[in-house]
Amino acid sequence: MKPLSEQELHNLAMNIVGKQLEENGYEFMAVNSRLKKNPQFVCLKNKKLHFVVVKCISYPDDPKEFDLSTLDKIKDHAIKFEADTYFASVGLVNAKNYKEPVYLNEDYIVDYEGLIKL
Repeated sequence: MKPLSEQELHNLAMNIVGKQLEENGYEFMAVNSRLKKNPQFVCLKNKKLHFVVVKCISYPDDPKEFDLSTLDKIKDHAIKFEADTYFASVGLVNAKNYKEPVYLNEDYIVDYEGLIKL
């Protein structure tokens, strides 16, 4: 069994958020999957620009606890473009054993409550 790398976990979190954005009528203008390069999604909805920052949080860390001050730079950047900024914190954990990493082709549990407007 191969544990997912940090990049693979990030990509999985992006897929989860991307699906939600698509279902909610967002049109993707740009997608960036590189780690620590924000925002991950630049979207258009109702003629309004939206920046979405995605962060994967691995167990035991809590996806509901995060430092929004680290997102000030991206929020300032969004203001220049008259864009709304959102944060998507996605918790991922191995479904069989919380102490194990998330493995490729194994079940996992998602803790994601949606976009948080900054």
